[in-house]
Amino acid sequence: MKPSARRRLFRGVLYAVFVIVLAAVLFAADWEAIQTNFFNPQVAAATFPDVIVVAAKNTIIYTAIAFVGGLILGLILALMKLSPVAPYRWVATGYVELFRGLPALLVIFGFAFAVPIAFNWRPPGGSAGAGLIALIIVSGAYIAETLRAGIEAVPAGQREAARSLGMNPAWTMVSVVLPQAFRIVTPPLTNELVILIKDTSLLFIAGMALNERELTTFARDSVSQSANATPLVIAALMYLIITLPLTQLVARLERHNKRGR
Repeated sequence: MKPSARRRLFRGVLYAVFVIVLAAVLFAADWEAIQTNFFNPQVAAATFPDVIVVAAKNTIIYTAIAFVGGLILGLILALMKLSPVAPYRWVATGYVELFRGLPALLVIFGFAFAVPIAFNWRPPGGSAGAGLIALIIVSGAYIAETLRAGIEAVPAGQREAARSLGMNPAWTMVSVVLPQAFRIVTPPLTNELVILIKDTSLLFIAGMALNERELTTFARDSVSQSANATPLVIAALMYLIITLPLTQLVARLERHNKRGR
C-alpha cells in the first residue's frame, strides 16, 4: 500500500473512532436529566438580572483592579530585577520566585484571614479588598517576568542610539525602551488578563457580601438555593462571553507581531 493510501486509511479510522465515541455518548446520556439539572429555564430565568448587574459586573471590576495594580507592581519589580544595584535585584527576584511558586488560593486565604490577625490590620474593602490585594501581589509577580523579558528583548542599539542623542538612562527607559517593550509583550499581557478574569473565582474563599459576589460565588449560592446546577452553566456562559473576545484578541495580536517581524 502506498504511503498516501495509508495516510488516508489512518485518517478514515480516526474519523470512524470519533463518530463511534460521539454516538455512544449521545445514546448513553440521559438527556431529560441533563435538561432538568443543567438547562432548567425557570432556574436560569431566576438568575437574571443579578448574574449580569452584580456578578458579571463585579468580576470585571475585580479583574480591572487586579490587572492595573499588578501591572504597576510588575513594572516596578521588572525594573528592580534589571537594576545595577544588587539588593534591588535580590529583593525583586525573591519576591517573583516566592509568589510565582505559591498557589493564588493560598495567598488569598492568607491575606483574608492570617495577615489581618497577625498584624491587627483591617484591609480596605473588607474580605473582598484583601482578596484583591492578594491577586495584585500574585499577578504582579507574573507580569514582572513578562515585562522583564520584553525590556530585554528591545535591541541594545536602541538604548545606544538614545544615549548618543544625550538622553539619560531614566529617560531612555521611559521614552524609548518601555514603549517598545510593551508592544512586544502585549499578547502575553492580554493572556494574563484572561487568567485574572478566571482567578477572580478564587475570591470566594475570602467570603463576600451579596452585592460583592463575583460569578463563581454567585453561581455557588444560586445552586445551593435552587438545588439545581443550571446557575453553573449560566456563570460558565458569562465567563465565555467575557473571555472569548480577549482570547481572540490575543491570537490576532500574536499574528500581527509575527507579520511585523
